[in-house]
Amino acid sequence: MKYAFFLGCTIPARSRNYELSARKVADKLDIELVEVKEFICCGFPIKASDQKSSEIMAAYNLCLAQEKDLDILTLCSSCGSALTEAAHHLSEDDNARDEVNEHLSGAGLKYEGNVKVRHFARILFEDVGEDKIKEHFQKELSDLKVAIHYGCHYLKPSDIYDGFDEVEAPRSLDELVKITGAKVIDYQGKKKCCGGPVLPVDENVALSVTKEKLDNIAMTDANAMCLVCPFCSVMYDSNQKSIESEYDTSYNLPVLYLTQILGLAMGFDRKALGLNMNVVKTKKILSRYFSKE
Repeated sequence: MKYAFFLGCTIPARSRNYELSARKVADKLDIELVEVKEFICCGFPIKASDQKSSEIMAAYNLCLAQEKDLDILTLCSSCGSALTEAAHHLSEDDNARDEVNEHLSGAGLKYEGNVKVRHFARILFEDVGEDKIKEHFQKELSDLKVAIHYGCHYLKPSDIYDGFDEVEAPRSLDELVKITGAKVIDYQGKKKCCGGPVLPVDENVALSVTKEKLDNIAMTDANAMCLVCPFCSVMYDSNQKSIESEYDTSYNLPVLYLTQILGLAMGFDRKALGLNMNVVKTKKILSRYFSKE
């Protein structure tokens, strides 16, 4: 399997641990991630204020993948949503595609409407499959109790994702975590947003939304959180200490990317998975899986 690797903006700036662990897992599973240095922002950040410019930015990236005759693999759920929506719209609406191509012509590009965009987790779930992933496991994570956060854009808008998972009862991330031997912990509000979209407008409201989910998880026996979006990690990992300070509470809940959990089961060491970059320290809950700790 071979894909154009779309990192987006947040991962190189704030989530190198996600990139490192994803590269390790992809390599182990013989998934080739092709670098496209000319990729730009997916367009999502400006969509609310300028939808047309947002779509042109997305289409520019689609064209770059098209030139290499590759589909796109994303790690960020928001990038995945923005690029998938644009790909879907431009494949269905000839007039919209013509209009976008007018703008792209200045860069010598023309989008034909045939690039697919898929999140890495979806590729793992649908194309690689649990059995092949398990073939590469070296450790069973039976002592790890995980609360999974799906977020908004991994599954929504649902009509562009081919129904690969059930929006109201998602299971793809649950199943991928379960094959490691880890226990998936259910909790109230599992499907709710991380609060990130509100952060640029009202930090207090955004952090209160994040806090609600952390409170709900704290009422369970989960000892880690799992997610697949870098901005969700910003809210739950990077901002966790700020929330603890603001609300005089304590969670100390490590936040792991799916790729870190899978990579841990595959036997990669702490540094290879970027676990040293996680803001909430992971050493205590994961020490049993590393022989020198």
